Amino acid sequence: MLQVVLEPSSAGDEASDRELADQPDSTSAADGTVVPGDAAAADGTVVPEDAAVADDTVVLARTVLPPAPPSRPPGAVRAAELPSWPQVLATTLRLWAQRRLARARWRWIIAVVLVAIVLGAAAITVALSRNAPGRGEAGNGALGAAASVRSQAATWVAQQVAADAIVACDPAMCSVLQGKGIPASRLLVLQSGNADPLGSEVVMATAAVRSQFGSRLASVYAPEVLVSFGAGSARIVIRAVAPEGGAAYRAALHADVQARMAVGQQLLANSRLHASATARRQLAAGEVDARLLTTLATLATLYPIDVAGFGGPGAHASAGVPLRSADISGATGVANARSAVSLSSLKGFLLAQRAPYLPAEMDTMRLATGQAVLRVEFTAPSPLGLLGTDG
Repeated sequence: MLQVVLEPSSAGDEASDRELADQPDSTSAADGTVVPGDAAAADGTVVPEDAAVADDTVVLARTVLPPAPPSRPPGAVRAAELPSWPQVLATTLRLWAQRRLARARWRWIIAVVLVAIVLGAAAITVALSRNAPGRGEAGNGALGAAASVRSQAATWVAQQVAADAIVACDPAMCSVLQGKGIPASRLLVLQSGNADPLGSEVVMATAAVRSQFGSRLASVYAPEVLVSFGAGSARIVIRAVAPEGGAAYRAALHADVQARMAVGQQLLANSRLHASATARRQLAAGEVDARLLTTLATLATLYPIDVAGFGGPGAHASAGVPLRSADISGATGVANARSAVSLSSLKGFLLAQRAPYLPAEMDTMRLATGQAVLRVEFTAPSPLGLLGTDG
């Protein structure tokens, strides 16, 4: 801060002041008269004393700095600046505790944030899986259902179709069939380059095959449905291939049904064959496979036979598809028979047959009525014309 200080005049200044003081207050005129303090002008007017010429006195000034603070001894400064050991320890402990608490607090915050993120992601996933079409449970259920249908269809072919029959299928279905034990040599893979399924006995009509052949599949290549599995796009229809075309196959099937009806009527007239009411109706309608009819006629010439029933067709099978299984046993009290033939004897006789009259399956089982029977089953598809009618 700058201050302006007025100081008294120096010695030279004091001499000048004395010379001025020695001068009289009045001024002598040119003629020797004395002019008082209030002098008169040349025209007679009085000039006041305070109207004199301004003072030319010079006032000297200097810059003054603010006073410096009082200094302290060096030892006193160090003593004031250095804290005591208890204070150092207390400060160190306080800072350490703050850092520990800060780290723990951040760890807890990070852990809570991570848990929230995980729970949020899980909730979003569950919501999407429940609401998104074709995803989550619905999507997994559809895929699982399609895989289950393919497995069922492949199992049916492995068990029901003749061991030497050629099966036409798309690549995915052929892979499943191989997994069921059907060798690749029996599979006709239907791809875009294939012209048709001719050359096979059975075609697996999956969605891909139906899309490939369209209406020609049922009208030209394979008009007869043996069995169907599933629904919608996952549906698989197993069809019998018509080597001569759809029209020729339908004519041959009609002629075969007529021949089966005639042979069934003859069996119903045989006193050595006893059939349940349901079995009699099926025989009369020509619904029984020609191989079964020939087998029963042969057995009835040797033993009294009881027919408990014939196996029903596959699901959604075409009209006229024959019934390929029968539950049979030895009959008592028929045509003076003393005792019923054993099931093992019946089975032994059937095992001695040759194709196409050798059954594919023979199992001993007990019906709901308690009757023990031998279930005899032939393979699919049923051959046409075995009863002397080629159509």
